[in-house]
Amino acid sequence: MFKITTEVITGAEVREAVEGPDAGAVVLFFGTVRNNTGGRAVKHLEYEAYPPMAEQKMAEIAQEVSEKWGLDRVAMIHRVGRLEIGEVSVAVAVASPHRKDAFEAGQYTMDRLKQIVPIWKREVWADGEAEWVKPDAVFFDAPDMRKTSQ
Repeated sequence: MFKITTEVITGAEVREAVEGPDAGAVVLFFGTVRNNTGGRAVKHLEYEAYPPMAEQKMAEIAQEVSEKWGLDRVAMIHRVGRLEIGEVSVAVAVASPHRKDAFEAGQYTMDRLKQIVPIWKREVWADGEAEWVKPDAVFFDAPDMRKTSQ
């Protein structure tokens, strides 16, 4: 499962996408909207993505995981639109016969998602200012191009 959505992300849908009788470990990671960045109060976040390319890049990450760990059960979902404090913005799940590989592959998957999947985050602070966050991405050649303030 590789999906960009406007819907609420649930653990059940992500876990069910990867679990199976040979899985001794399922690692599930949720990225949630926190109430501050660098000590500055966050009001909400806004995410944008290019879904066809984002989902293709997610599939590429799953292929990398398969090549590195021999695992073929990886799921990634990222939400777009306005997200409030505490809401899940991203979920990653990896299933493996053993926990060590599941944890390593799960972290790798999340790190790569932030690097190569075309998703942009705009932080809106309590004082009304807003700024596009510089991504960790390698797909984004001009990181300051999306940076704006209101």
